[in-house]
Amino acid sequence: MATTTAEAQRLQESLTHQAHWRRWGSYLSDRQWGTVREDYSPHGTAWDYFTHDQARSRAYRWGEDGIAGISDNHQRLCFAIALWNGEDPILKERLFGLTGNEGNHGEDVKEYYFYLDNTPTHSYMKALYKYPHQAFPYAQLVEENRRRDRHQPEFELLDTGVFEDDRYFDVFIEYAKQSAEDILIQITVVNRGAEAKPLHILPMLWFRNTWSWDTDESKPTLQETKSNANANVISAIHSTLGKRWLYASGNAELLFTENETNYERLFGTSNASPHVKDGINDYVVQGNTTAVNRDQVGTKAAVHYEGSIAPGETKTIQLRLSDAPSLSEPFGGEFNATFATRKQEADEFYRGIVSASISEDMRNVQRQAFAGMLWSKQFYHYVVEDWLKGDRSAPQPPPERKRGRNQEWFHLYTDDILSMPDKWEYPWFAAWDLAFHCLPIAMIDPDFAKYQLDVLTREWYMHPNGQIPAYEWALGDVNPPVHAWATWRVYQIEQKMYGRADRQFLERVFQKLMLNFTWWVNRKDVEGRNVFQGGFLGLDNIGVFDRSTQLPTGGYIDQSDGTSWMGMYCLNMLTIALELAKTNPVYEDIATKFFEHFLYIADAMNHIGEMEDTLWNETEGFYYDVLHLPDDRQIELKVRSMVGLIPLFAVETLEPETLKQLPAFKKRLDWFIQHRPDLRQNVACMETEGMQARRLLAIVSRDKLRRILQKMLDQHEFLGDYGIRAISRCHADRPYIFDADGMQFRVDYEPAESTSGLFGGNSNWRGPVWFPVNFLLIESLQKFHDYLGDDFKVEYPTGSGQMLTLWDVAANLSHRLIQTFLKDSSGQRPVYGSNGKFQTDPHWQDLLLFYEYFHGDNGAGIGASHQTGWTGLVAQLIQQFGEIDEAHSKSDAP
Repeated sequence: MATTTAEAQRLQESLTHQAHWRRWGSYLSDRQWGTVREDYSPHGTAWDYFTHDQARSRAYRWGEDGIAGISDNHQRLCFAIALWNGEDPILKERLFGLTGNEGNHGEDVKEYYFYLDNTPTHSYMKALYKYPHQAFPYAQLVEENRRRDRHQPEFELLDTGVFEDDRYFDVFIEYAKQSAEDILIQITVVNRGAEAKPLHILPMLWFRNTWSWDTDESKPTLQETKSNANANVISAIHSTLGKRWLYASGNAELLFTENETNYERLFGTSNASPHVKDGINDYVVQGNTTAVNRDQVGTKAAVHYEGSIAPGETKTIQLRLSDAPSLSEPFGGEFNATFATRKQEADEFYRGIVSASISEDMRNVQRQAFAGMLWSKQFYHYVVEDWLKGDRSAPQPPPERKRGRNQEWFHLYTDDILSMPDKWEYPWFAAWDLAFHCLPIAMIDPDFAKYQLDVLTREWYMHPNGQIPAYEWALGDVNPPVHAWATWRVYQIEQKMYGRADRQFLERVFQKLMLNFTWWVNRKDVEGRNVFQGGFLGLDNIGVFDRSTQLPTGGYIDQSDGTSWMGMYCLNMLTIALELAKTNPVYEDIATKFFEHFLYIADAMNHIGEMEDTLWNETEGFYYDVLHLPDDRQIELKVRSMVGLIPLFAVETLEPETLKQLPAFKKRLDWFIQHRPDLRQNVACMETEGMQARRLLAIVSRDKLRRILQKMLDQHEFLGDYGIRAISRCHADRPYIFDADGMQFRVDYEPAESTSGLFGGNSNWRGPVWFPVNFLLIESLQKFHDYLGDDFKVEYPTGSGQMLTLWDVAANLSHRLIQTFLKDSSGQRPVYGSNGKFQTDPHWQDLLLFYEYFHGDNGAGIGASHQTGWTGLVAQLIQQFGEIDEAHSKSDAP
């Protein structure tokens, strides 16, 4: 990894506080309306309480949104673009989509926008928005999707025909930092159609409204400043941010209003100010000249460019947001040279990271994956106590709220830049998603990745009882415990790529995770049997029942996946403790504790003998959940799903050098081997030394591993062309059916969108390919190979007669995931399925969207379209692919 690039130097200057390069970034949300934070309804109906229609007229309480926008790190001052084609009923100020109640498969953005480039300090950023010439079909999208049921596909913007004959504008938005506080902005519009079309371009500058909720907060000001010969100028004055100036090229009109609610339009009551949030919209679209402030002052402003753009014509607008008060030449040669330099520096930075051996197409996929990760950083503000109690200057919230959502999380106080799963569909942190985000982020910005993992365990996030908050819709929900794994992997990635071993980070997070681990044991292993029940949302609808609510049968479920996640958690904590013990012997005792706890969990999973609690089915060679009924009967829920593959995640190898360095731990390990054969027999071999004298800790033994992989690598079951499916394809012909009290519950193989609304939204684990669990499967196979070596081979695919090592199987699975995004021999990208526009149009075919999950049979993207979050793991897979390819090239060289 090159550490002498200009971007690397900026990262170092930011770390040492020499320059605040991170103050400004792509921190603006893609959607603030419809979020829990903005919901003050009695019963938590967030989608209905604050709608897209209200968003242009109603001031937000907790954050702001816009198109390809930026803000400072506390979101005091915001910048984004707005557009109007002369046909739309409203300005295009924010991205439109269906709410969770409107979409036939849950919430769904109905726009085409792409994150093309970004650097960790946001020194250079580029995005693309595609804007139709015709009126945006808001009503058609809502009505047609409402008409369709869950068995039909979503009705997309392309399906409406507004992009036919290329009747649209490509709007490119670029940012380049001259300095940490001097941001150059360039908007480039291309008319892709065959006719000249009018377009209004309105770069927007506004303050987040804080003064309406806090009477002690001073109100900031935007106002026109005397223009120089080369630009119009807007000054921005804020009590804590200080002064900034927006320079706008050309002789455009400046428009001012207030970022305050239009009570008259929304609620039929009088406005506190004659100029309100939608004033610029009403002036441009409706021609209402009194809607803007002719005194050229306010808290929201726009630079109004308008004109006709000829077919194929490109129009460019330049702006500059700076802390310099009187730039005589804000544009021109220096401006253009800075853009060229920052683009070159971005290329140089990524060349220092990306393997030289990968193809150009892989390079493009990886670069846009990194861009998506960085564009998905967002200012996230949510103070639960204030949210529940309400503000002094606003009406008191309904009393039902104090007994409703998140009422047990009074302590949570967030005011941070966090990595979002998708800034439109999921514009809030999600605990287990974020853990996966941190791996690709660590490749390019380990300090930001470490902060993400650290902050979730801080006292203003983590519950006093040790629980990590899940997500704003239900902070108390339970997600798989993957933070210890992510912490260790980020530590390793930074050490490998940057040569830094941040033990302080590792120890700080480890200490808090011990509290979280205790919470898990106390709350989810209620009978003290080391078998875990309840929760584990995120794999929402993988099972027969909603496992986080009361079962229709009564009783409880022993979870094969839940117990396995805890086994994995134990081994992750053991691994970290052993690393810390190398410099602090105290951690040897802690490592021993996690080692012992893992043995008991593995024993519970695999219990051989007289007890009834085993989750392993010896006849079928697979793990299943077990339903315990109130009358003490036990029923295996024989769904062939990811539930039975997750036990593979609980695997770790112990290096001989580590055991040699830590004699106290080795002594305890050897004692268990000698004196507790009852536990040892249910744990994969920790006694026999494997490759390079390694020891193995795993739930799955060598024989069980072979039997599970026989199903996992079967193309008629889990193995698809684009990865491992979440449910076996065997259930396409043989659905699992369970009868209880006259009700029938069934699990079918559903490779695309879910046909069940039981578990909410568009989350479907009943057949599609999901990147996070595939990534963990690949890592697990690599660990098993580290112990078993090249002599252990399995048939791949099952029934093919081809025998491969586990390392080669992992590499092939990795390539299957990667090729979801790559052009095949016919030039088609599987991610776009049968979408002809994306497959063949030169202005679309190299633009990537990183979906939430992928069709189990053909690889087409499904769910949230910008979930670069955990699907951004493809960047890590591409990196590893390149490293392996380079290693092979070197070994083959004469």
